[in-house]
Amino acid sequence: MGGEMKHLSIAIAFVGGVSFTAGVPMTQAAPCLMVTLTGTQGGPSVSNGLAGAGTLVRYGDDSNNCEAMKLQFDAGRGTNMRLSQIGVSPVQLNAIFFTHMHSDHTEGFADIMLLRWYFKGPKIDIVCSSDAQSPLGFTNSCQKYAAHIGDAFLQSGEIAERRSEDNARLAGGPADLINMITFDPKEEPQVVWSSGDVKVSAIRSTHTAGHASYRVDTPAGSVVIGGDASNDVAAPPRTSSTSDEVERLAKGADIIVHSTIHPVLGPDRDSGFPVRSFYRQPLASDLGAMAKRTGAKYLMLTHLAPSLGVVRHNQWKVPDGPLTEADYRKAVEAGGFTGVTIVGTDLATLRLPPK
Repeated sequence: MGGEMKHLSIAIAFVGGVSFTAGVPMTQAAPCLMVTLTGTQGGPSVSNGLAGAGTLVRYGDDSNNCEAMKLQFDAGRGTNMRLSQIGVSPVQLNAIFFTHMHSDHTEGFADIMLLRWYFKGPKIDIVCSSDAQSPLGFTNSCQKYAAHIGDAFLQSGEIAERRSEDNARLAGGPADLINMITFDPKEEPQVVWSSGDVKVSAIRSTHTAGHASYRVDTPAGSVVIGGDASNDVAAPPRTSSTSDEVERLAKGADIIVHSTIHPVLGPDRDSGFPVRSFYRQPLASDLGAMAKRTGAKYLMLTHLAPSLGVVRHNQWKVPDGPLTEADYRKAVEAGGFTGVTIVGTDLATLRLPPK
């Protein structure tokens, strides 16, 4: 890692006409961490050009502008476009992690992998939970999704066409670049990926079968990516809409990145928003309370429901008109959080330590 490299200046002394050189240690480059929201759209709809859910975590040091390692968590629609806006190519990603298999968190994966294949990039770790059986009888399978990510391009002739231009491209298409890493989510954090100074842990959390939340620990700080996690109790009465598991994962973390829903879409506000869907997302006010309990310094809200400035969330009206960043901050502060709240917009970025 860049942060582990010691830089030396060379001191040259002339004694009796003979030169001597000696390594003089200089200050080691300080480690740094950057968290960027690559997409903040709430749900599978589209509004105002927002990209689908995703978070990029970069780690390094001041000498490489925190760019030594790049980890992508979820890859919703438009992730590649957002990454290109900050100078990150799909080839540069070190690993991709999925919280769950909803399309608004996964649609951009094919785009990332096809372009990585086109550029003849190296294999990449894809990290997610093992196949999970839903209580409704079907199976959520990240592994199968990844294994078949290139099928449409194989069937259309795209892979063969591009290989006719450059046969160094792998014959099996994007799936040939995948190094699949699956794990069984547990009640307590477990390390699921590591490289150098960077460690990624995961924990079981409730949203869909197999949903997992992640924590990235580095010498520069730590960040938790909650995904769409909510409380195990599906509806009130309950102590909170937030996940107890995510709260355990987030103890002592610097940053929490989490999806949220505003109380304005609640069943008492006549929005028409489905009650079951409302209760399986954490309220902004409850996230504020959780962030306070865990000691987090920063709370980054993403996957906003409703999105900022819209009169309709997906197909449902927003009572009393569009919400602003101030509306979300007010809800968070109602939960008692006094740290820094970042209300998610695409490419919002937080750096530790701040410059």
